[in-house]
Amino acid sequence: MTNHSETATRGNGCLESFLARQRVVMADRLIPEASRSGSILDIGCGSFPLFLQTVRFANKYGIDQISFTDETRWENNGISISRLDIAQENKLPHEDNFFAVVTMLAVFEHIEPTHLPNILREIFRVLKQGGLFIMTTPAVWTDRLLRFLACCNLVSRDEINEHKGAYSHNMIADFLEKGGFLRSRMNFGKFEAGMNLWVTACK
Repeated sequence: MTNHSETATRGNGCLESFLARQRVVMADRLIPEASRSGSILDIGCGSFPLFLQTVRFANKYGIDQISFTDETRWENNGISISRLDIAQENKLPHEDNFFAVVTMLAVFEHIEPTHLPNILREIFRVLKQGGLFIMTTPAVWTDRLLRFLACCNLVSRDEINEHKGAYSHNMIADFLEKGGFLRSRMNFGKFEAGMNLWVTACK
């Protein structure tokens, strides 16, 4: 039986664990080897920070709006976890030019679109020059499909019902430009049969 306190997403869904691990694998592939000696921040890491546990990095940080019941456990695993609702706080608790990589995996779609420009400006601020922002999000055309899959208990209803938007690569690029990133320093791709998008943006 799955211990739901140790899943990367909330709610039930037969495919949730598989999809979460697919995101982890994709994001890890996008990280330059030279960056791994620095610090990484995973925004929306969840109560069970699967990505940070998996990725090889010198210094690991995670933030999420949920409460963490076992912060000592993650500290013992080299992960610094903080509770923060970035959409409400409007500021990341980190210095300028601090991180080599910032990730946001399956989080973009959970944020009100009006909050995204400021969040992306904060990400741009805390990234080192040459640092990389990596994000994944469902493709815009999958919205109805995901809601159907949630009704079938294949993906989490809790997660899908919280979606605030659905995005194409061009829409994401527009938001990233508002955050200070240059379109010429962005890269775009798809995975999981085109159902999910990945985007990287270099500062």
